[in-house]
Amino acid sequence: MAVQKLDLGEFDEIDYYLIAIHTLLDDYRLAYFINQKLPINLSKSTNDVQINIKEGEINFSRFFYNDEESAFSWNLIQNKNEVIQYSNDNTQNLFSNLTMEVATKAYLLPEFKKVDYFLKIENNEEDLDLLNVQLLLNTIDNVSTVYVVDTNQIKSKNNLIF
Repeated sequence: MAVQKLDLGEFDEIDYYLIAIHTLLDDYRLAYFINQKLPINLSKSTNDVQINIKEGEINFSRFFYNDEESAFSWNLIQNKNEVIQYSNDNTQNLFSNLTMEVATKAYLLPEFKKVDYFLKIENNEEDLDLLNVQLLLNTIDNVSTVYVVDTNQIKSKNNLIF
């Protein structure tokens, strides 16, 4: 009887580039400026990126463009968002009827807390000039830093599966 082996290492391959963007721009404005600098057309996706944390479920905004000519998929994803929790104070005091609102920051990739957005470029079977993309993104006003993330250092890779 023949024994067949399945190598699971093939499924763990990383087939995307990840570019970190530091900026104070809103997501829709950043997507607009990226569309002007690069030959892509990012548009707001109806499917936000959802992750579950101990405070609850949180959504991160996502802009998407699928380039059919070069077979690249471009995703602009928000890295920071807030979870708002409401709690009632049951103690009897002067402020007993108040509802407390507590905001907690949550991150798509917690190991990169200073990054505001990620540009995920999927399907790198063809070569992409990442240095040129990085230089073009750096020319956007109000973008302070842009750099390529080493995908082998990401601990929470599962959050990038969508």
